Amino acid sequence: MSEKHIAAISRELSIKPYQVASTIALFAEGGTVPFIARYRKEATGSLDEVQIAAIRDRLEQLTEIDKRREAILKSLEEQGVLSGELKSVIEEAATMMELEDIYLPYRPKRRTRATIAMEKGLEPLAKDIFKQEEMNPEESAKAYINAEKGVNSAQEALAGARDIMAEWINENQEARQKVRNLFLKEGRIASRVLKGRNEDGAKFRDYFDWSEPLAVAPSHRVLAMRRGEKELFLSLSFRPDEERAISLLESIFVRGSNAASGEVKLALTDSYKRLLVNSIETEVRLTAKDRADEEAIMVFRNNLRELLLASPLGQKNVLAIDPGFRTGCKVACLNSEGKFLESDTIYPHNSEKNRSDAGQIIVSLCERFNIDAIAIGNGTAGRETEAFVRDLPLPGGIQVVMVNESGASIYSASEAAREEFPNLDLTVRGTVSIGRRLIDPLAELVKLDPKSIGVGQYQHDVDQKELKKSLDDVVISSVNAVGVEVNSASKQLLAYVAGLGPQLAKNIIDYRNEAGTFKSRKALLNVPRLGQKAFEQAAGFLRVRGGENPLDASAVHPESYDIVEAMAKDLGCTLKELMGDEDLREKIDLARYMSDTVGRPTLEDIMAELAKPGRDPRKSFEAFAFAEGIDKPQDLHEGMKLPGIVTNVTAFGAFVDIGVHQDGLVHISELSDTFVKNPGDIIKVQQKVTVTVMEVDLKRNRISLSMKSSPGKAPAPKVVKIEASAKTSPVKKREVKKKEEKKAKEAQPAFSNNPFAAAFKK
Repeated sequence: MSEKHIAAISRELSIKPYQVASTIALFAEGGTVPFIARYRKEATGSLDEVQIAAIRDRLEQLTEIDKRREAILKSLEEQGVLSGELKSVIEEAATMMELEDIYLPYRPKRRTRATIAMEKGLEPLAKDIFKQEEMNPEESAKAYINAEKGVNSAQEALAGARDIMAEWINENQEARQKVRNLFLKEGRIASRVLKGRNEDGAKFRDYFDWSEPLAVAPSHRVLAMRRGEKELFLSLSFRPDEERAISLLESIFVRGSNAASGEVKLALTDSYKRLLVNSIETEVRLTAKDRADEEAIMVFRNNLRELLLASPLGQKNVLAIDPGFRTGCKVACLNSEGKFLESDTIYPHNSEKNRSDAGQIIVSLCERFNIDAIAIGNGTAGRETEAFVRDLPLPGGIQVVMVNESGASIYSASEAAREEFPNLDLTVRGTVSIGRRLIDPLAELVKLDPKSIGVGQYQHDVDQKELKKSLDDVVISSVNAVGVEVNSASKQLLAYVAGLGPQLAKNIIDYRNEAGTFKSRKALLNVPRLGQKAFEQAAGFLRVRGGENPLDASAVHPESYDIVEAMAKDLGCTLKELMGDEDLREKIDLARYMSDTVGRPTLEDIMAELAKPGRDPRKSFEAFAFAEGIDKPQDLHEGMKLPGIVTNVTAFGAFVDIGVHQDGLVHISELSDTFVKNPGDIIKVQQKVTVTVMEVDLKRNRISLSMKSSPGKAPAPKVVKIEASAKTSPVKKREVKKKEEKKAKEAQPAFSNNPFAAAFKK
C-alpha cells in the first residue's frame, strides 16, 4: 500500500497515519475487524470496529480506482496518445469520476455529430472560432464549402463547427466538474405522474407533483420516487435551473462579445441541452442513489444491531406457542439449551371444550418439563392466545412473554431448519424458533437472512451487494461482542465468529459430534483445516465453559494466558482464585507485565475479563406486557395512552407494536417535544415506550401515535432560506418564495394523508 493512499485515508477519516498503516498491515496478514479491534489495540492505537471497517472499505475503493487507472493508462498507451503530462494528470487523479472525466475525450466512441463534422474537415474552422478573436465566422466558413464532403453552405459549415465545439465543451474536465457541482448543490429532484397512471399508481400520489432540493432530499423520499419511476408510475428529473447552468458554462468558455463569441455561446447552449445535461444527470442520479442507499443501509444496520443484541431470557426451560385460530396453536417445549423436547397442537379459540382441553395440555406440559417461561408469537391470534394463557392456573413463577415472530416462517422452510429438524413439520420448526428467540435472540436470528427480519427501510431498493456486506458486518460484530459457546452453538452462529466462516463452522460441528464436547480452546486445533491463523482470529471469541482452563470461558485470548499465569504465580494463587478474588487482583501492578507488544490497553482488558469472565454485554431481560383488553384497532380511541415496543426505526419515524396486530407509526414530528433530525438518536428497536393514540384509520389500517407530552403540537420548523438568482426579478422572487413555502407545508402532511413524509424540510 502506497504512502499516498495511507495519507489519503488518514486525512479523510481523521486517523493518524501510523494507525492506518498498522491496520492495513494487519488486514494483509489475514486479520478480521473484530480481532484487530479487540486484540491488537497497541498496534492500531485502540481504533474501534467502526474506524477499522472504514479503513478497510476506503482501501477497497482506492484499490478499485487503481485498477481503473491502470486500465486507462493501458488504453491510452495502445492508442499512442499517452504523453508524460497526461500520464502525470491521470496518476494524480483522486476519484473515479475525475479519472473518467480525463479519459472521456480519448474513450472509443460511436460516430457523433462532432466526428462527422471532423470528417468533413471542419475542425480548423472550429478551432479558429473557439479562439474568439476578431473575425467574421460566416466569411471564414465559406472556405470550407465542399459539396463532395457534404458541406453545401457556410451555414452548414458553421453548424458542423458548433457540433465540434459542443463536444469539446462536453468533454472539458473543468466544465463537467463545475456543472456536476451545480447539479449536486442547486439541482432539484422533481417527480411527475405519467399520463394515465393516476389510479394505478395511487400509492405514489404524494409524488405525483413533487419537487425539492436534491441536496437535502431524505433517503426514504429519494428511494420512494425511484421505486415509482421503476414501476412506471412516475417520471423523475434531477436538474438545476437551466439558465444558471448555461451562465456557468459561459463564464468558463466565453471570452468577449464578438461574432465568434456568439457562435461559442450557441455551441455551449447546444452542448448543455444535448450532451452535458443528460450525461451529468445520469451521474447525479447514481450519486443521489448511492447517498440514499448509504442512509437507508445505516438505518437498517442500527436497527439490526439493536435487534440482535436484544436482552436474552437466558438458559431457561421454555414452552413456545405459535398462535392460530382455525388451524390451532402449535406448541413446542424446549430445554434450557434450546433443545426440542416435545410438541402438540391446541385449539383454545374454537369452542369451550377445546379451550378447556387446551388449558389442561399447557398446564401439564409446564409441570412435566419444569417450564420457566412461555413464549407466544405476536402474529395472528397472538393477543387472544396470550389472554388465554394468562388465565390458566400455571405453576408459580412462569413468565408469559410476547415474542416478535417476524421471519420465523421463513426459517421453518429454510435449509438450516431442514438440516436441524429433518423430521419435524414446518409449523413446529417455526414454533421452536419463537421459543429460541426468547432464550437467545442472537443465536436464533443469525439463522435468517437479515432482510427477512423486517427492520429495514426500502431494503429491496438499495444496492444489494453493499447491503449484504454492511449487514454481515453488523452480525459479525454482534456475535463476536457477545461470544459463542463452542459446545452448544449452531453452525450458523459459529460461521460468524471471526476467522471461521461456513466451512470451518461445519467442521467444528462435525468434530464435536464425533469426538464429543471440547474440553479446551486448544482442542480446536484438532478440527480439520482449522490452522493457526484461524485459531488466532477465532479463539478469543469462543467460550469453553467448565473446561480444563478457567480462562477458556473468558474473552482473554490464549496468546495472553502466560501473562495471567505469571500474575497468579507472582501472587502465589491459582487462576481460579485470581479470577474469583478482587482483593488479589487489586495487588497486581500492570507495569510489571508490559512489553514491546503488550501495553496497558491489553492488560486493562485482561483485568476486566478476570473480574467478569465471559460477561455478556447485553442488557438483563425485562418482561413486557401490552395493555389488557386492547387487542385490535377497534379497541383504540384518540388520546389513549398505551405501552408499546419499537419494532422498526426509519428516517421518518418509528413503528411501535401496541398489541393490536398492526404497528402504529410515531412520525418524526411526534417523537419528542424538541426538534428531531435523526430518529435513531433518541429511539431504538426493541425499546419499551409509552405512546398516545392520535388517530386510527380503520379503512386504511393505519394508526398514528405520539411520544410527545402534548401530542400534535409541532416544534417550530426551521426557517428555509430561499436562494434566488441575481437575475430574478422581485416579482419572480416572490413567486419562488410562495412556491417554496407551499412545498414546505406539503412536506408536513397529516398522518392520514402521508405517513411517510418527513416532518420538516432541512
